[in-house]
Amino acid sequence: MGNVLGSLEPKRVWNFFEEITQIPRPSKKEEKIATYIIDFAKKHGFQYKTDKLGNIVVRKPATPGMENRVPTVIQGHLDMVCEKNADVEFDFLTDPIQPWIDGDWVKAKGTTLGADNGIGLAMGLAVLASNDIAHPPMELLCTLDEETGLTGAVQLGTDLLNGRILINLDSEEDGAFTIGCAGGTNTSATFMYDEDAVPSGSVAYEVAIRGLQGGHSGIEIHDGRANAIKLLNRFLWTITKTLDVRISSIRAGSAHNAIPREAFAVVTLSPSIESLFKEKVEEFDRIYKSEWQSKEKNISLKAETTALPSRIMSKSLQKRLLTSIYAAPHGPLRYSPDIPGLVQTSTNLAVIETRALEIFVLTSQRSSVETEKTDMANTVRSTFELGGAVVRHGDGYPAWQPNINSPILNTAIKIYKEMTGKEPKVEAIHAGLECGLIGEKYPGMDMLSFGPTLKDVHSPDEKVQISTVQNCWNLLIKILENIPEKN
Repeated sequence: MGNVLGSLEPKRVWNFFEEITQIPRPSKKEEKIATYIIDFAKKHGFQYKTDKLGNIVVRKPATPGMENRVPTVIQGHLDMVCEKNADVEFDFLTDPIQPWIDGDWVKAKGTTLGADNGIGLAMGLAVLASNDIAHPPMELLCTLDEETGLTGAVQLGTDLLNGRILINLDSEEDGAFTIGCAGGTNTSATFMYDEDAVPSGSVAYEVAIRGLQGGHSGIEIHDGRANAIKLLNRFLWTITKTLDVRISSIRAGSAHNAIPREAFAVVTLSPSIESLFKEKVEEFDRIYKSEWQSKEKNISLKAETTALPSRIMSKSLQKRLLTSIYAAPHGPLRYSPDIPGLVQTSTNLAVIETRALEIFVLTSQRSSVETEKTDMANTVRSTFELGGAVVRHGDGYPAWQPNINSPILNTAIKIYKEMTGKEPKVEAIHAGLECGLIGEKYPGMDMLSFGPTLKDVHSPDEKVQISTVQNCWNLLIKILENIPEKN
């Protein structure tokens, strides 16, 4: 594709970002973008190093006169969440993202944009490629597999970094400095697929709920957005109480940290109840439109004929699965008693997949309080174990504890006020950042996170605000110019 973003400022940042969008980089499949980073280092004559997992650090010496400043790390992650609308043909392993400009926003055509965290990587590369920015000894840390469990940060080598200040560029609100975040873990449930034969003479339908906003389960979980799995399950649970509708498969969601936007089920039934079935679909479509008219304006529930499947769930499995999902919690559990409006603990019902031998359900729990995170994970575990599922917890990751006396925070606040005449927002967030894990590997690291404004990340509506990229870039440059001298 052509140079779509070439007219935007700052040019060097947008040029790198557009190059990044052309490189497939799903979580756990970051080989191509890793090669791009290493080729960049070689082209510019920079030292680089990788750890056993494949995290990369690229080093650039200080500019003249800045040699005695504290070595500083810019950090971002290489992978992106790969979500697309169901009617979009797109292969995230091979196809380039198609960015486009809509007023003050850059969006993608039918897919996630990958500004999370491509725009942060682009800024880091632009700093290293520059010859007109004063900066201390610099390192660009590029981590792997952030989106599916912060794997890169979990396995980060302890001999990779020399820097003592870390600037994470994975935040999503212009004018906000993040100094803490929640910890998280995943809980999965597996139901063995007990099957029955499809009754002869049956017809099949695919039931689909579409048009939801979805979003990031850390950033938007407080916003009261609909969960496609919960709504589809509510319909199926209700209709199977009165009609002999049998389920063959259910699928929804693709990432633990994305609120599912669409959900699909293949069901079978006798032709004698088709009209009643269609009436129920229309009834629930009206119910959902009425209930969600102000929050989910494009919601729809539809059923269309499809090929007859080769199997259906046993009645026992169908009941246990639907009942478990109905009972499973989703959304905020508790808000912080100390920070108004901040979600303290939440859970996201994220993914359901029907596989050859099993039905797999994935959920994600977050909390800034470790004991509440464990409690929420155990609540989810208990719900699915009551339904006969085998439940497993992931390793999880720790919270990043705020440090209001951080020297880099105080420097950033001073610069922001000088640049804008405003007070910045200083906050802890419910989303997960890699800073807590990096801080564990490098004790005493002074850390700060900020970035331009992004909206609807982890969904095909993802967008980055052009004007705030310029703001963030100006701020980053000024901070680098003012990194203090070593003690």
